[in-house]
Amino acid sequence: MMRYIIIGTGVAGVAAAEAIRSRDASGEIFMISDDPHGFYSRPGLAFYLSGELPDKGLFPAYQRKWLRGNVHYVKGHVTRILPINHEIEIGGSGKLPYDSLLIASGSMASPMKTPGYNLESVVKLDDFEDARRIHELGRKAKSAVVIGGGITALELAEGLTTQRVKIHYFLRGDRYWSNVLDEDESRIIEHKLQEDGIQIHFNTEATEILGKRGRVVGVVTNKGEIIKCQMVAYAVGIKPRLALTQAAGLAVERGILVNELMQTNQSDVFAAGDVAQVYDPLSGRSLLDSLWNPAREQGYIAGLNMTGDKKIYLKEIAYNVTRLAGITTTIIGMVGGTTSDEDIVNFARGDSETFRQLPNAIAMKSGSDVNHVRLLIGDRTLVGALVMGDQTLSRPLKELILRQVDICKVRDKLLQKDIPLADVIMDYWMEWKENRAQE
Repeated sequence: MMRYIIIGTGVAGVAAAEAIRSRDASGEIFMISDDPHGFYSRPGLAFYLSGELPDKGLFPAYQRKWLRGNVHYVKGHVTRILPINHEIEIGGSGKLPYDSLLIASGSMASPMKTPGYNLESVVKLDDFEDARRIHELGRKAKSAVVIGGGITALELAEGLTTQRVKIHYFLRGDRYWSNVLDEDESRIIEHKLQEDGIQIHFNTEATEILGKRGRVVGVVTNKGEIIKCQMVAYAVGIKPRLALTQAAGLAVERGILVNELMQTNQSDVFAAGDVAQVYDPLSGRSLLDSLWNPAREQGYIAGLNMTGDKKIYLKEIAYNVTRLAGITTTIIGMVGGTTSDEDIVNFARGDSETFRQLPNAIAMKSGSDVNHVRLLIGDRTLVGALVMGDQTLSRPLKELILRQVDICKVRDKLLQKDIPLADVIMDYWMEWKENRAQE
């Protein structure tokens, strides 16, 4: 009987367990995690913080039932991977042998090193326990400082705002999420935040977090100001959990390097999700993602291959639908604004290194207020797009970019100033669909 071990209970790990069970009805599956809550929706934490989703809504009932019936869940911390012996070591529980191992340990918040970072009411948003703690602290806080860029920083700011906490939002640079959004898009988000009562402090960083009796009472800025507050929430980026893999001799760059089978340099050890650095055939590079759908797809392919299949994972165009300051935003492919963002270390949750690449393309955009479209137009194809507000174009653009549809027929039209981009894209997409249906 085969024994499969999965480190991590996120979406990649659960997808792998599903795939294994689809091929092997009797093999032992062990899922190991030090998260006391097991599997839940990490993207759902934002809706839990804002009060739109109760805590029970984070835990899909069908998956709880499925896991109870087919998988051994072990609560514990893996301290070592021993590839030569085909074993893992669990702190306080001894060693557990495996025939096939998946590392789906995910990522963790990049630490903040500002003096005072260890005060009780300095928080991050890595997991459900963090979210519950933020909720509890938010009930007592009158004001809070939020530090960082990307999606998670806004989740923190908006979640605390719904608890009527006054938010001071610190940006080290002069605009929000500059390596994904262009200046107009940043300003749209910033304006919406300000409308919601969030005070943005540009070109500002915390030099010290002040405390009294172990709790936050204020923040000193690089401008010499003291902002009084009762908590500090930070989201300065994430980094893959690599401590185990480096000690085990697995090939690592920014994440665990895997081939098209999601296999590491050890043939019986696989990796998937945030921790995996996956080859991208379009760019010829191995890239990191922190996106729900790729993590699930990678986990499922890894699980099939753990049973002996040889299924290839082909990395598709990066794609994410998120909410920024209440504005639905779709990001597809390469849309990079700049090569770096002062507010983010490594990369952010809901981000992809694909998004941040600077394509050899011409940017064209249209729209007003919160409804906005930006296209990155290559020589023969669309290489990226960003859609804010009205999402009518999201599906057409996703299909045209994902399938690398030749746009030469309408390229010149798309490059004309003051052209109704939405009409041109929609008409061309409909024509392309009709032609495909006739083939």
